[in-house]
Amino acid sequence: MSGRTGCIIAENLGKVRRRIRLTVAYDGTAYHGWQIQGNGITIESELNRALNQLLKEPVKVMGASRTDAGVHALCNIAVFDTDSRMPAEKFSYALNQRLPEDIRIQKSEEVVPDWHPRYCASRKTYEYRIYRAEFPMPVKRLYSYFTYRPLDVERMRQAAVFLEGEHDFRSFCQAGAQVESTVRTVYSIDIQEQGSELVIRVCGNGFLYNMVRIIAGTLMEVGQGRHEPESMKQMLAARDRSAAGPTAPACGLTLVKYEFL
Repeated sequence: MSGRTGCIIAENLGKVRRRIRLTVAYDGTAYHGWQIQGNGITIESELNRALNQLLKEPVKVMGASRTDAGVHALCNIAVFDTDSRMPAEKFSYALNQRLPEDIRIQKSEEVVPDWHPRYCASRKTYEYRIYRAEFPMPVKRLYSYFTYRPLDVERMRQAAVFLEGEHDFRSFCQAGAQVESTVRTVYSIDIQEQGSELVIRVCGNGFLYNMVRIIAGTLMEVGQGRHEPESMKQMLAARDRSAAGPTAPACGLTLVKYEFL
């Protein structure tokens, strides 16, 4: 079994049985985000439904990253406890037969009973995709943000450097978010041109509510000449959501990598 490195053991997790870790990929277009909501179907609710159907026992998954409505993932992580003796690697096959086609388990494995993804040191990487053209491309519409406005990529790269490192990202967090601290570490922000697409790749130790989308929206405004690259310093110092740029639409955002340290 895998699962202790870099983890702080969670307290009060209740009775510990057998714990299974899932690597979950999904197209978030049709869902109200990861976390269970009272107003719509979520990734978490679909996983719970499939597990309850499979195991005939009440099961609730515990997710690592609570992605927003419309956001996609290649590798979100979830765990659940069960009394089932099914081989761990078989859960992926059994669940994929019961899940909708826009959610698929990429891997299932057993971990130590006290392993929890939210109590482990980790590194997450998101990509925000921007499709640049005169007209939208229908097949890109669900997985990238379209703009016809020219973007100065070099200016965007210069601005991104100011956001790397440990900072208070309150200006880049949705107003009203309930968090103990708005300090986060961004290890890198890479901006790559891939044909007509511009990909903003952000790697950090954790992200605030809408943080990557606000970073993407702000960098696009820099690319359009609305802000100077150096203005990122003032935005961070302001610690005020109104100081930064707009929140980019959810469709362009995908969780592409999740590493436990």
